[in-house]
Amino acid sequence: MASLPRLSPRLEHRIVRAACGLPAGAQRLIFGKPPVLDGQELAGDIQVLLRLAELTGSRSLTDNGDPERVRAERRVEAAVTAGPPTPMARTEELEIPGPAGTMRARLYAPAGGGPAAPLLVYYHGGGWVIGDLDTHDGVCRFLAANSGALVLSVDYRLAPEHPFPAAVEDAHAAFVWAAQQAAELGADPARVAVGGDSAGGNLATVVCHLARDGGPAPAMQLLIYPATDALGGQRSRQLFADGFLLTAADMAWFEGHYLPDRAAAVDPRASVLRAEDLSGLPPAYVVTAGFDPLRDEGEAYAERMREAGVPVALRRHPGLVHSFANLTAVSPSSRAAMLEAAGALHMGLSYSY
Repeated sequence: MASLPRLSPRLEHRIVRAACGLPAGAQRLIFGKPPVLDGQELAGDIQVLLRLAELTGSRSLTDNGDPERVRAERRVEAAVTAGPPTPMARTEELEIPGPAGTMRARLYAPAGGGPAAPLLVYYHGGGWVIGDLDTHDGVCRFLAANSGALVLSVDYRLAPEHPFPAAVEDAHAAFVWAAQQAAELGADPARVAVGGDSAGGNLATVVCHLARDGGPAPAMQLLIYPATDALGGQRSRQLFADGFLLTAADMAWFEGHYLPDRAAAVDPRASVLRAEDLSGLPPAYVVTAGFDPLRDEGEAYAERMREAGVPVALRRHPGLVHSFANLTAVSPSSRAAMLEAAGALHMGLSYSY
């Protein structure tokens, strides 16, 4: 089927938002009945989004394209789904020290925040290959506005130009810097958390592991459908290999660029699920999507942390797909899920550990 021409991001945003807001009966009539798989029914507004994506020729996150082209396409799609930016009391563009020079970062301060608010150091998703401060601007604004925390978004180095472990090194350096500079940023040094989605969730977990070797430790970890096992093999990777935005081909593309030496897949900094010891990690809120290839490895990691004595809240949203964190401005079901995550962040950082 031929794809439709792209419209302006603003117009596409309005069309997508209106379609996702239709009554359930109208959505089913126009876009079809949502599939049921593994005892779960896809949310109606997510069914709408997937069908609209097909009409624009987008059936996966990468289509196995050139990294620069895929990055550009994802920036356009991020502008469509994000819509007008959520107002902040202050946003600040920063340059922070990293192991290979300075890194860009962006600080979000929500309205009504106190003089020593909690701080979330956030790592964007994108398979360690795509994504940047702008693709996840809406995610960070949403979390800041709905949790009351400052959010520091980190623009870590990307593969294939900078393969593993460059992103890990940048993520850790950014957290250490933020913890040391928390007071200057207007945050409470005792309440500095880490978080991220997908590959960014992976980086947040690794930062928590590295913190056990010394230096500042996160007060909490917010893990949104985190990638935890580069070796794969989980049932959800087969169940949802195609048709639900993130595909098996996408995973191979991401991991091939990030881990060109496949022997590195067993390194706990790439596959935290394979780490021998998960004790002593910060309290965690782990959220997964029912129709996501990464579902099972994220949930397995949460269970292993629990077994190791780490306080963990695990929440699966059965009708959602990967990348729902980026869909809050158009998808009511995604917004509800992220409101829960923001509430968990607020509660988890209401006091220091």
